[in-house]
Amino acid sequence: MATTPDRIASADEKLSGVSSNINITGADSAHTAYGDNKFVDRTISTKDWAARTFDNVPGQLKDYFFSLFPIATWIYRYNLTWLTGDVIAGLTVGAVVVPQSMSYAILASLTAEYGLYSSFIGVFIYCFFATSKDVTIGPVAVMSLEVAKVIAHVKETTGNEYTNAEIATALAFICGIICLGIGLIRVGFILEFIPAPAVAGFMTGSAFTIASTQFPALLGISKQYVNSRESAYKVVINTLKNLEHTKLDAAFGLSALFGLYAIRFGLEYLARRYPQHKRKFFFANVTRNGLMVVVVTLASWLTVRGDIAAGREPRVKILKDVPRGFQAVGPLRIDSTLLSAMAPQIPVATLILLLEHIAIAKSFGRINDYKIIPDQELIAIGMTNVIGNFFGAYPATGSFSRTALKSKSGVRTPAAGIVTGIVVLLALYALTDAFYWIPMAGLSAVIIHAVTDLMSPPRQVYIFWRVQPLEAIIFLAAVFITIFTNIENGIYWAIISSALVLLYRIARPRGQFLGRLRLSNGQQARDIWVPVDKRVLNPDAKIQNPPPGVVVFRPSESFTYPNSSTQCDVVVDEIKRITKRGKPNAFPTLGDRPWNDIGPRRGFTQAEIDGDTRPVLNAVVFDFSAVASIDTTGIQCLVDTRRQLNKYADREVEFHFANIISPWVRRSLLAGGFGTGQSSSEFTEVAAVVPRRDDDGRAVSSHQKRKGAAAAGGEGGNNWKMFKSYVLSKDHKDARFQGKEQYSDVEVAAHEEEHWGPAMSQDTPFFHIDIPNLEGLAYGKVGSELSAQSSKSG
Repeated sequence: MATTPDRIASADEKLSGVSSNINITGADSAHTAYGDNKFVDRTISTKDWAARTFDNVPGQLKDYFFSLFPIATWIYRYNLTWLTGDVIAGLTVGAVVVPQSMSYAILASLTAEYGLYSSFIGVFIYCFFATSKDVTIGPVAVMSLEVAKVIAHVKETTGNEYTNAEIATALAFICGIICLGIGLIRVGFILEFIPAPAVAGFMTGSAFTIASTQFPALLGISKQYVNSRESAYKVVINTLKNLEHTKLDAAFGLSALFGLYAIRFGLEYLARRYPQHKRKFFFANVTRNGLMVVVVTLASWLTVRGDIAAGREPRVKILKDVPRGFQAVGPLRIDSTLLSAMAPQIPVATLILLLEHIAIAKSFGRINDYKIIPDQELIAIGMTNVIGNFFGAYPATGSFSRTALKSKSGVRTPAAGIVTGIVVLLALYALTDAFYWIPMAGLSAVIIHAVTDLMSPPRQVYIFWRVQPLEAIIFLAAVFITIFTNIENGIYWAIISSALVLLYRIARPRGQFLGRLRLSNGQQARDIWVPVDKRVLNPDAKIQNPPPGVVVFRPSESFTYPNSSTQCDVVVDEIKRITKRGKPNAFPTLGDRPWNDIGPRRGFTQAEIDGDTRPVLNAVVFDFSAVASIDTTGIQCLVDTRRQLNKYADREVEFHFANIISPWVRRSLLAGGFGTGQSSSEFTEVAAVVPRRDDDGRAVSSHQKRKGAAAAGGEGGNNWKMFKSYVLSKDHKDARFQGKEQYSDVEVAAHEEEHWGPAMSQDTPFFHIDIPNLEGLAYGKVGSELSAQSSKSG
């Protein structure tokens, strides 16, 4: 059969009066590519996934084993430049970690040496498993406060059966095992479900809580007047009420705190005033903790040495004996009684351990332009805590202040931790006699000064509000809940609120109905599909709606069980708003109308029927560019929607899908009977809650045999006709075909073999690479033969 230009002309004439019977079947035959046209499509299968996933299993196991030791990827390239940077950074951090770790150990209800044990093991073990060069592992304020709470809880449950150190080291082992397990099975991504504002709110509230617990010790107020285990606001109020009980310790604590801030702000000002000496002022500023501890220790020695010599209670509370070396090395003591007593506190302790470390590691990775692997970082802190408990270490994680200091000091590799470990080791063996005279108020000043760096400034609330108001509310709520109740409630709020917001956004997506917008720079023009509500566009932009009877919808989330029903309802509601029933007199009387179908009191009148100028629905186009996955519930919702719209329009409504980004989504749609032109009557259910049965009581197959799917392609099918139409169109430039009146199928086939091959399977004409040119296809019954228009736009 020959095809003539007259037939094309007759179709063009129909453009002046666009038919309401829009048919966009087979539109993607225009989506073609130069090259080999022998395209055989095959739906992806689980066999493909298995072949890809389990390809070269020995090689995968080898790669997995070596990935556990990142040090192997850089240690052989170690050089003198790296060594210089690591030594400077390691010594700098070591000068800070010694006084801080002892302070944090006191905060954790332990003696000072346990902070040194944790610091040494943390920095030493971490470098072998780390993917971050900046993070410093060791005791931190928030974790230390949580350890103190766990110790108090276990003491209340078991009495004095276990020492504080035994409880703390057992907690380190359990948390380490959990972190190690999460990292080894590579499920660290679960931490991504807690957003930064929630973590920041928890950290700010925790920092304030920690500072409040140190105010009584800073002023020398006895525990009999202020219970530092109460909520933060109560501790502050009770401290103010009992200022009359302040002792001489306040002179040491307040002087140390004032000195720390004076040195910090003074040297920061000098660094801005004399930028050429910025590096010198930085390293001088780093020593402020150690310098201030030395000053108050000297003052304490001068003040209380007479009391000690006379056998009296010293006027200032001091640290006293710190055992030399590792005194707590030995096997772990843990049993079922201790485990059951700690069980309620383990989830919170583990979350604090994970969240703080990963947040710090990722933050400094972005700042210094390198990638951290969260799963490997979990392995690193897991190994640190598992090994550390055999040396008497209590739970350790990444420290924000020491990590920032290490980064600014010019650290080059994780090996800087070894240098820091040597500094801590020297302190354990050479400086313990000097530690005896350190005033406890001075250590409290060190803690307060350190935790203020964890508190987000007030301006941060405004930034969160500008980005996402709801997250600003979550941030403030996390802060106030932590301050007015406790740390556990603060972290639970951060997790629960974040999960609820995520689930709400998934379950209530903001899908968009699309229209066409023409863009032009004066020389070239192109059409794009944009939301018709113009939410992010110029309100004066002229957006052309789809042709009458066609709806284009773009889901903004994956089409899964929490949201598929909502998205389908949105589509149906919009269709019923802009289109009319295919059979206007379907309910001629009030009694015929269903109870849930609201309509005129006395049914439709003829005047109402004639006055409704809305078109009848012909096609629905889904832009799946944002749909990464679809599940059985989603497919069932589409099947139900298709059946509902067919009944509403009183015809077979075409369902088209464009921009499918996943082969698994395509596979699912095919399983649901979409894409091939299969009639909805040939397909029943994919997820029926109750199996459907025919009149004889036999179960109806959920997957009927598809008929006619192959007829969409091949000779005589719509794709072949469309191609011939394109070859004959005036927009096709080929000298061999210009000026001729008709061409044989052989000639057209030869041209196709030489130049064209389909970019998508011709067996699925209802799947499209992009949103088809709907206007160019609105020709009624002959629309499927005119691909030239969509070819121009594509």
